[in-house]
Amino acid sequence: MPSSVLQTAHAAARLAGVLESAMDAIIMIDASQTIILYNPAAEKIFGFPAAEVRGKSIETLIPARFRPGHADHVRRFGETGVTSRRMSGSTVVYGLRASGEEFPLDASISQVDAPEGKLYTVILRDVTDRMQAEQAQVRLTQRLSGLLDSAMDGIISIDEAQRIVLYNKAAEKIFGWKAEEVMKQPLTMLMPQRFRGGHDAQVRDFGSTGVTSRRMGDGSVVYGMRKDGSEFPMDASISQLATPEGTVYTVILRDVTERVRARQELATFAAEAAGVREQEKSRIARELHDELAQSLTALKMDTIWVREHLAKDPVAAQARLSQMLAMLDASVASTRRISSDLRPLVLDDLGLVPAIEWVVQNFTQRTRIPCELDVDEALELAEPYATAVFRIVQESLVNVGKHSRATQAWVRVARDGAAMVLEVRDNGVGFELASPRKPQSLGLVGLRERAHLLQGEVTLRSQPGEGTRVIARIPVHDKESA
Repeated sequence: MPSSVLQTAHAAARLAGVLESAMDAIIMIDASQTIILYNPAAEKIFGFPAAEVRGKSIETLIPARFRPGHADHVRRFGETGVTSRRMSGSTVVYGLRASGEEFPLDASISQVDAPEGKLYTVILRDVTDRMQAEQAQVRLTQRLSGLLDSAMDGIISIDEAQRIVLYNKAAEKIFGWKAEEVMKQPLTMLMPQRFRGGHDAQVRDFGSTGVTSRRMGDGSVVYGMRKDGSEFPMDASISQLATPEGTVYTVILRDVTERVRARQELATFAAEAAGVREQEKSRIARELHDELAQSLTALKMDTIWVREHLAKDPVAAQARLSQMLAMLDASVASTRRISSDLRPLVLDDLGLVPAIEWVVQNFTQRTRIPCELDVDEALELAEPYATAVFRIVQESLVNVGKHSRATQAWVRVARDGAAMVLEVRDNGVGFELASPRKPQSLGLVGLRERAHLLQGEVTLRSQPGEGTRVIARIPVHDKESA
């Protein structure tokens, strides 16, 4: 046998071996798109035995919805003169298994001119697993994106150059910048000018520590800057993650403006409340000294005088004893008044509603200002709520008597769902709420303190010439009502 024939036979054998051992499906069709070659990998992928598909149209392996245009695609490819190309560009090609199941394929096509006409070879790979993995990744990405955008905290990621690469919806709300306005911009655009200088170095230092995450600001408040230029305090943490593209730093932050304001107000409130208590102590001490102590001292002196004069001047001693009895009566009255200011017995003996009626009546008698009371006669509260309600009404009326110059006052005490609502108003001169308080004037601090201790709040409404309204709202659970 001539050597050229042997070489050709050996080449054919090698080619057959390549086709048989290839992991990718290899299918050859002629100009009429009839299958003339179909390797074992194609059998495995499509499920059709080679003997069953050789001599049949390639459309046997194509889903019905893709068949009408397939022949034209192949013919146009043949006319281009291009040796080979990927099929369908960047989109996925679909094949049809013997079971009728469709599946995605990664495919390329080549052409060669042969004596019997043009031949087309298609190399195919089943990419079902890859497509499923990509779809799972897309779903995961969508879920993560949804989680990030539904988060209440701002989440911002920056690259190693400290350019913003992720910026969620909460960050948009907090800073006022839209995501498209800040992407690829330096993170420092979200910081007040005075903090920008050392920020890059701080992030680099954090990156060099190897620590995965930590809080920012070392316990102190971190400040951000909104789009309008306003500054605000933040609670922030930073984390780092090594990626193939470099280290990504993620900052999770929360606007704590209200918390910082509340903390500052609480500190001021605590100081003012301490002042209220000290003033109350001073008042009680003064009344004890000016009234009871002086009366007791005078009674002691009178007792000594009576002892010394009782035998020799009984008439004078009798007169002095009468004066002492009058002084004792006055001292008893003072003791009752001071005791009532500290804790009215009527509250313990008769309950909340009679106690409020008593304080309203006492206010009218003392100030000559008529006061209308609106309260449910059946209302009753357990402690400490009863005392708090009573004291807020009492102290509000004291303020009316001292400052309002009113000719009429109104008191309303009512249950509103799970809360007690107390309202004391007058038709007095009123005042500007924004005006500074007078020195030594503690205003509503006592009322606020009592409400605050029971998780309540006090609201003040006033205008010059339109009177003043104090509204207290104190949550009271059913188990705490009588």
